Amino acid sequence: MLTESQFKPAWWAKNRHVQTIWGALFRLVPKKPSMRRIRLDLADGDFIDVDFYAIANAPTVLLLHGLEGSVDSHYMRGIVNSLIGQGKQVAVMHFRGCSGESNRLLRSYHSGVSDDLQNVLLLLENESITVDYLVGFSLGGNVLLKWLGENHPNNQVKAAVAVSVPLLLDECATAIDEGFSRLYSGRLLKTLKIKALYKKMEYQDAIALSPEEIKRLNNFWAFDDQITAPLHGFGSAEEYYQKASSQPFLKSIKIPTLVIHAKDDPFMNTNVIPREEHLSDKVDFELAEYGGHVGFVGGNWPWRAEYYLEKRIPQFLAQFE
Repeated sequence: MLTESQFKPAWWAKNRHVQTIWGALFRLVPKKPSMRRIRLDLADGDFIDVDFYAIANAPTVLLLHGLEGSVDSHYMRGIVNSLIGQGKQVAVMHFRGCSGESNRLLRSYHSGVSDDLQNVLLLLENESITVDYLVGFSLGGNVLLKWLGENHPNNQVKAAVAVSVPLLLDECATAIDEGFSRLYSGRLLKTLKIKALYKKMEYQDAIALSPEEIKRLNNFWAFDDQITAPLHGFGSAEEYYQKASSQPFLKSIKIPTLVIHAKDDPFMNTNVIPREEHLSDKVDFELAEYGGHVGFVGGNWPWRAEYYLEKRIPQFLAQFE
C-alpha cells in the first residue's frame, strides 16, 4: 500500500541536501549508551560484531546501518536512544568490516548480504537473544527487505521498518554520481577504496587491479564492477545490481513492514519508487515529498530540530507488542 507520509520538513530544511547532511554535520548527536559487544563467529571463518543493550524481559530490535555506517553513525545513535527510551532491547548488527576492525576474509559486505542477516539471527538465538523487530537504514534497509522477501523459515520477527532504501541499485549508482550528489559518492568511495587497498595488500593477486587503479575508481558503477562484484561472486556490476536490488522482493513480504521514503532523496531518483502492484498487502510504503536521505528533519528552529524517524519507527513497532 502506498501512503502519504505525515512528515513535515522544517521550513529551514526543505532542501534535500540540508535534510541529508544536517544530522551528520550539525546535530548534537546523542551519547551512545553502554552496550555489550558480541562477536559472532561465522561458519566461513569470518565474524560479525553485534552491539547489544539489554533490558530484562523486553522485546528486541535489531538495527542494520547503511553503507560504511556503524553504531556510531548519527542516525544510529538517535534511533538506539529512542528505542531504549521506549523500553526496547537494542542490538546493532555491524556488516563485515564495519565495527572498527577489518574482517578476516577477502569478501566483506554489499547491498544484498541477506545470508549474513540470517546467520546473525540464528547465532543471536544461541546467545538467548530472540529478535522481535528489524529496522534497516539505506543499504541495511535493502538487505532487510531482500531477506524479508526471501521468506526464511522459522524466524520470529513480528514487524520491520526500512528507511531510505536504494530499491533499484543501478538507478541509485547512476543518480548518486550526478550533480551535488557526487559529494556523497566521493565520501563513501573514499573509505571503500581504503578498505579495498588493505585487501589488496593482504590478498595481492586476488584483486586484479593495481593500487593505483583502485585509487582511480571514481564512481559506483566502476567500483562495484571491479571490486564489489568479483569479490562477492557476481560477474559484473550489472549482475550484482540486478540480483541484490530489493524492489523485486517487496511483493513476497509476509510480515508487517513499513518503508519510509522521500521523493527528494539525493542518493536516488523517483524511478526507484514502486507502484502499488509491486507491494504485498503487508507493506506500507510511506512516501514523503521531502526528507532527503535518512534525514526527515523537522522542528521550528535549527536549535530545536526534531527527528521524525525517532518517533515514527517506535510508534509503528508499538502496534505489534
